[in-house]
Amino acid sequence: MRKILYAAAMTVLMASPALAENIGVSMAKFDDNFLTVLRNGMQDYATGKDGVNLQVEDAQNDVSKQLSQIQNFIAQGVDAIIVNPVDTDATPAMTKLAVAAGVPLVYVNRMPSDNPLPAKVSFVGSNEVDSGTLEMQEVCKIMGGKGNILVLMGELSNQAARQRTQDIHDVIAKPECAGIKIVEEQTGNWDRTQGTDLMTNWISSGVQFDAVVSNNDEMAIGAIQALKAAGVDMNKVIVAGVDATQDALAAMKAGDLDVTVFQNAAAQGSGAVDTALKLAKGESVESMVWVPFELVTPANMEQYLSKN
Repeated sequence: MRKILYAAAMTVLMASPALAENIGVSMAKFDDNFLTVLRNGMQDYATGKDGVNLQVEDAQNDVSKQLSQIQNFIAQGVDAIIVNPVDTDATPAMTKLAVAAGVPLVYVNRMPSDNPLPAKVSFVGSNEVDSGTLEMQEVCKIMGGKGNILVLMGELSNQAARQRTQDIHDVIAKPECAGIKIVEEQTGNWDRTQGTDLMTNWISSGVQFDAVVSNNDEMAIGAIQALKAAGVDMNKVIVAGVDATQDALAAMKAGDLDVTVFQNAAAQGSGAVDTALKLAKGESVESMVWVPFELVTPANMEQYLSKN
């Protein structure tokens, strides 16, 4: 009888799927084109792997809500946590929560301010030193190294916004671009509508400029909308962004956007899930997992049309 029971038990165990890996994901906000592609990249990758479950939450751009989500994930006993931080300066508190609970933590897309990251904590994203540098170098080339530019900055609480803006300053400090002057520099908080409002105000104020250099595509598209509404000839102004979103590439195809930089949202998403799974299994991973930026212009945009 015992042999029969043992055999039955083994049959059940062999027929059962492997224990699922449960990963809690806190996104800064769902209402963002690029972050939507990033989120979809995570979910698509997880769906293609047996026994991987993602619980994805919207922090609604609220640091307190994001901290609460992390605490809830820990209380639920998830195997790992992925965070796209609302505020990169708030990440030490998030890291402390995860480390104290012994739960692996992966930051994605927005680099945490923690330096260095402790064990079982990693970052998956792209090196922002490259993003604004590639963007501004191409703008400088088109401008012939001289002229006036407007700079649209992302959220100042975000490391990417600060670094991309610094990249612009670093590029125009070089001899070949020293004839370029920043005449206005303000934050549009990554937002298309705010980009439109800022551009409208600058046009109304009579600011003279040759190019608009934005920390992301959404603000660049907002600026384009304001420029076109004001009757500005888009052939006489240069507009640049970062991310190479579908909307941005459509604007480039229409001849309105001149430069963008491809940030591989899907690769960041799948990379974050992969890193979280490895950490959950006790495997060794790099503390910084890089996904390269790539310059996109009208000359090569066709190869990026279906990527973001």
